[in-house]
Amino acid sequence: MKRKWWHDKVAYQIYPKSFLDTNGDGIGDLRGIISKLDYLKELGIDIIWLSPIYKSPFVDQGYDISDYYKIAEEFGTMEEFDELLAEAKKRDMYIVMDLVVNHCSSEHEYFKAALADPDGPYADYFYFVKGIDGKEPSNYRSYFGGKAWEPVPGSDKYYLHMFAKEQPDWNWENKEVRDKIYKMINWWLDKGLGGFRIDAIINIKKDTSFPSYEPDGDDGLVSCVKMVEETDGVGEFLEEMKHETFEKYDAFTVGEVFNMKEDELREFVGDDGHFSSMFDFSALELTYGEHGWYDSKPVDFKRWREILFASQKEMEGIGFKANIIENHDEPRGASRYLPEYAQNEMGKKMLATTSILLRGIPFIYQGQEIGMTNCHRNDISEYDDISTKDQYQVAIDAGCTKEEALACCYENSRDNARTPMQWSADENGGFSAHAPWLAVNPNYKEINVSEQEGRADSVLSYYKELITLRKSPEYEETFVYGNVEPVYEDTDTVFGFMRMGKENRQKILVAANYGKEAVSLPLPGTAKKLLLSNAGRRKLADADHITLESLETAVVLLKA
Repeated sequence: MKRKWWHDKVAYQIYPKSFLDTNGDGIGDLRGIISKLDYLKELGIDIIWLSPIYKSPFVDQGYDISDYYKIAEEFGTMEEFDELLAEAKKRDMYIVMDLVVNHCSSEHEYFKAALADPDGPYADYFYFVKGIDGKEPSNYRSYFGGKAWEPVPGSDKYYLHMFAKEQPDWNWENKEVRDKIYKMINWWLDKGLGGFRIDAIINIKKDTSFPSYEPDGDDGLVSCVKMVEETDGVGEFLEEMKHETFEKYDAFTVGEVFNMKEDELREFVGDDGHFSSMFDFSALELTYGEHGWYDSKPVDFKRWREILFASQKEMEGIGFKANIIENHDEPRGASRYLPEYAQNEMGKKMLATTSILLRGIPFIYQGQEIGMTNCHRNDISEYDDISTKDQYQVAIDAGCTKEEALACCYENSRDNARTPMQWSADENGGFSAHAPWLAVNPNYKEINVSEQEGRADSVLSYYKELITLRKSPEYEETFVYGNVEPVYEDTDTVFGFMRMGKENRQKILVAANYGKEAVSLPLPGTAKKLLLSNAGRRKLADADHITLESLETAVVLLKA
């Protein structure tokens, strides 16, 4: 495997709207991000991914872009963005932006031109398709629920939107569209951007005959995912985009890739893959309900462990995935992956260890490093997220009570990750002097950066230790390039794996007890040194065995 500049890096995702507000309007901004670069540097962060900051009506929180060349006024100015790039560079940090090119906003100038002339050239920048017998061209359901086709006023055509109706899909079959997208990407890379996180990218390849399929719901519709899964050829677009843009700059790219064909992994993230990396969403799939959030399942520990190890195994000799336990589209990892008895500081440190020391690029989401959790709401009106409102209604329509529907939103809503960053115990968690755009989680008085910065045994302090260990010259080769070898798979509660150095023959054990009871385990070798513990212990009592209390984690260097 070719070695790349980004292999040993640790990344951090910022959701700008909720990170830090410096001008008192209740919305986070670029100036807030600039002011916290030293905080992130001290944490050990190398790459900062910003969720969309482009000009947008914010129907889908900025993933509906009306102008790819402008910064949304809510976040600041292009001059402030340039300052952010410069200040990050001073600290040897890289800025990565969201690249949203499956769709744009219905407020984009090209879409407005298409609506004005449904038979003109700009209509072919999108999918303007004639209806069939006065109805939609096919029976697709959008990702956010409801029909994926919207009537074009004053014509017999419909336009395709796989997300909200305000997010029309770009027609990637049109070379003019692709060329304009590539020009825009290069414009940002010329500024000094480190790369991109690439949104919903599999969706760019459509079957342009737009066939209908057997309905998968009572609404007579079928998920638009079906059409994507039945379509081949997305790789041609992705290779062209890479050659025309990223490759020229040695840019870091991480794909949001769902619905990839089984044999395509090497094509996506191998040495010559479409992207540098892609997010590991394997664990996320464990939470899917058959019909929606209301029948989603709690995470089964043994299945979770099994699926993560399988994902690690398939990447051996191919490339790196990006490892996450939460992001802006998911609930908080501490609330999802930890049983109730483990949703405390010991448990959060344990979860961090078993994620960050896996092979791959660690991605930390803002607030994860202090153990932020899901947030209870009393009414659906307190939610902002378009997807949450849709799933709440799905639950109600399925016969759930209001309380049951709200409970499934508490467990699954994207707003759980979008509540304002908890900087201090001050009003609004120190996020803003003004009422925030989304109410802060009430537990900010107990869980916040300020309190944890002054405490050596805090979750934040542990994250710093963990990242320092991963980057330490003595062990970095093993943590970055060493294989993962699962151990203790015959136990019901232990998440254990070895990191096996290839060239240096180093062996490091990571073992975590997710159970309620203590476990005694034979070490898979002779202990040489205890590298890290979330229980404050400094050394092992025995060179051949280890006893882990409930929620205890140990990282042990073994004799080669």
